[in-house]
Amino acid sequence: MLVLTAFLMTAMIALLAFAIDLGYAYSVRTELQRSADAAAIAAAWELIDKNGNPTNSSASTLSSNARTKASQFAGLNHVCNSVPALSTGDVTVGYMSNPSSQSCAITTTPAGSHSNAVQVTVERTSDQNGQVPFFFAQALGYTQTSMSAQATAAFVNTFSGFKMPADGSNLNILPYALDEGTWNNLSTNGTDGYSYNTSTKAVTAGSDGINEVNLFPQGTGSPGNRGTVDIGPSNNSTSDISRQIVYGINQSDWNSFTGQGRSLTFNSSGSLYLNGDTGISAGVKDDLASIIGQARIIPIFRSVSGNGNNAEYQIVKFVGVRILAVKLTGSASSKYVMVQPANVVVKGSIFQAGATSSDYVYSPVWLVR
Repeated sequence: MLVLTAFLMTAMIALLAFAIDLGYAYSVRTELQRSADAAAIAAAWELIDKNGNPTNSSASTLSSNARTKASQFAGLNHVCNSVPALSTGDVTVGYMSNPSSQSCAITTTPAGSHSNAVQVTVERTSDQNGQVPFFFAQALGYTQTSMSAQATAAFVNTFSGFKMPADGSNLNILPYALDEGTWNNLSTNGTDGYSYNTSTKAVTAGSDGINEVNLFPQGTGSPGNRGTVDIGPSNNSTSDISRQIVYGINQSDWNSFTGQGRSLTFNSSGSLYLNGDTGISAGVKDDLASIIGQARIIPIFRSVSGNGNNAEYQIVKFVGVRILAVKLTGSASSKYVMVQPANVVVKGSIFQAGATSSDYVYSPVWLVR
């Protein structure tokens, strides 16, 4: 019995050692994955200016910023009670044409495209951060092992339109359209008389290097209409427009809008159509003033037909802008709603690979795999 007990105790201790170290290895694996996930998400967000400014940085600067952020967040998530370091090869910044596809790989960012994906690998190997040590299993000759985890985070900025966000939040789209020519010529014909401070979120007079344009009054080619569009009930009142300016398009607006057989999705020709309204009135001045410094999405139209409330706009693009200044009293020539390009992160976007129907509009970052 003593011999049998001694033999069985040895086997039991060996199994216990294996179970404890195996549990420890799984715990380390979870820590590695957590570190990789956090690093990839933080690095991908770095490719979108968090203050909402248009990204004018070079691809190399964006890549460098993403790598720095990945290393920072990987280090904030300890593995084996130590700070994991990332080598140059552990962080890949590039482009995913379709992040929603599990088979889509990260490639070198094509010319004219925006880097939208970051892949991070966190390792505990003999070459990087040291191998994961065993404890009791050392008695069986197993002293350490190599482990790693990988995560990829991405976002998209090519959309075929919008739908209501699944979380019940609103769509931050202003019911005001700007003509395509004015938007396309903003870099050459715009002015730079206002400055947005990314730290204080305040707008002051002065230059910040980003041109702005007057959203109103702009000639639309439609008598009795100044660029207001209906995304909601067909008889939008000033109170409806005021609410949409401050809080965005809500579910009730959406139900009324889609109930008319309309959508915010571009057709095969790259257009969608919105009804017009009479224009920006002094009744919404305070509402527009309340969102100065904030970013919103506006539609860009190519053409308009009909007059007043019967006008119909051909929308060809959605763009992100920031409200800078508002004046809707006095003569028509003295009124203005100044906006400048601004990055907007929006839920409810409908992704379409290769689409070119948005500027400065991005989806939230998510873990692809």
